[in-house]
Amino acid sequence: MEKIRLSKLMSEQGLCSRREADKFIELGWVFVDGEKISELGTKIYPTQKITLNKAAQTQQDKLVTILLNKPIGYVSGQPEPGYQPAIVLIKPDNQFIESPATKRFQRDHLKNLAPAGRLDIDSQGLLVFTQDGRVAKQLIGENSSIDKEYLVRVSGDLPKEKLALLNYGLKLDGQALKPAQVSWQNRDQLRFILREGKKRQIRRMCELVNLRVIGLKRVRIGKIGLRDLPEGKWRYLQDGEIF
Repeated sequence: MEKIRLSKLMSEQGLCSRREADKFIELGWVFVDGEKISELGTKIYPTQKITLNKAAQTQQDKLVTILLNKPIGYVSGQPEPGYQPAIVLIKPDNQFIESPATKRFQRDHLKNLAPAGRLDIDSQGLLVFTQDGRVAKQLIGENSSIDKEYLVRVSGDLPKEKLALLNYGLKLDGQALKPAQVSWQNRDQLRFILREGKKRQIRRMCELVNLRVIGLKRVRIGKIGLRDLPEGKWRYLQDGEIF
C-alpha cells in the first residue's frame, strides 16, 4: 500500500480543505493514530486514523456558510467588465433577519468567503458562499452527489420524445450527461433536477431540443431551499441545517 500526503487525505476524508489541513498541521493540531504531526508534506497510509484536536474543531465551528438569492445581472465569481460579483450583496443592509437569535454580520465573515458553485449572470436564485472547505467539497467536489433544482421558463414546442432526451440521452462537449429529472411545472415552465453543473448546462440542453430559455431560477441545493429568502437578500446557514 502506498503512502499519501496527509493534507490530501484530510481533504478526501472531508475533514477540511487542503489549505486548512496545511495550517492545522503547522499548528500541531493534527494527530495520526494518536501521534501529533506538525511537519508539512508528511505522508501516511490511507488506513491510518486522522483526528483533529479541539482547537481545530473550534476554529471550524466559527466558519460561516451564506445563502444568497442572487438577482439577474451579477456574476457568481470573478468580476466581469461592466458587472459586479454577487459577493458585493453580502453586507449588513442585505441580511435577511429571520429571528432575534439570528447570527449578525461580521467583517471577518467575508475573509476567504468563496462561491461553492456558480449561477450564470442571466440566472437568479440560490447561490452558496462558504469559508468552510468541507461544505465546498460537499457541493462542488468531484464526487458530489448533491442535487440542484431549477425552475426554467421556456418557449417552443417540446414533444414527449424531446422531453425524454432532456431526462437522459443528451451530450455536451462530447460527453454524455448524467441522468436528470425534467418535468413540466406548468404550461410554460420546466422543473430540472441535476446532479452535475456544466457551464450553462440547462440553457445548452434546451437549445439541443429547440427550446429557448426565457428565465432560470435555482430554488434548491440538496436539502436547502430558497424558502422565503427575498431576491437580493442573504442569510447564514443555521446550526442543524445540512445540504
